[in-house]
Amino acid sequence: MAAAEEAKTIDLAQLPIPQLEQLKVQLDEEVQVFTSSANQLKLVHQKFLESLECVKKLSNDKYEGKEILVPMTDSLYVPGVLNDAHSLLVDIGTGYFADKNLKEGVEYFQRKVEFVQEQLEKVQQLLMEKFNLRQAVVESMQVKIEQHLAAQKSGAKA
Repeated sequence: MAAAEEAKTIDLAQLPIPQLEQLKVQLDEEVQVFTSSANQLKLVHQKFLESLECVKKLSNDKYEGKEILVPMTDSLYVPGVLNDAHSLLVDIGTGYFADKNLKEGVEYFQRKVEFVQEQLEKVQQLLMEKFNLRQAVVESMQVKIEQHLAAQKSGAKA
């Protein structure tokens, strides 16, 4: 048995209409999942870009000593003063935070932006492949249905 299996090619013209319908339903679900994943990745990408821009803005010293609003919840803020704009506490996921200086913060968010962008491109590529395959299945179904109807008409005339 080979370690890597080769992808099998299926001739859509050989499949009966019920199997084409099942394949279309499966592809619809996959397209929906990939669309949802792409949308989530876009949101994450935007958040990392915003964080990157904020860290870059902190690099000029005009913000030190300025009054800011500190978020306590999504809808509650308290006033505060920015004492040290060169030291960051970065959320690295699942409740963990890391101390970083401005340079490390910029590098961290640049890596994250690039990584999420790469993942988004992969998901979008898969989405297009699934969508194109779905279109081919729909076209094959239409041809088969038209052939079936034409056969019924010619059978009814005879």
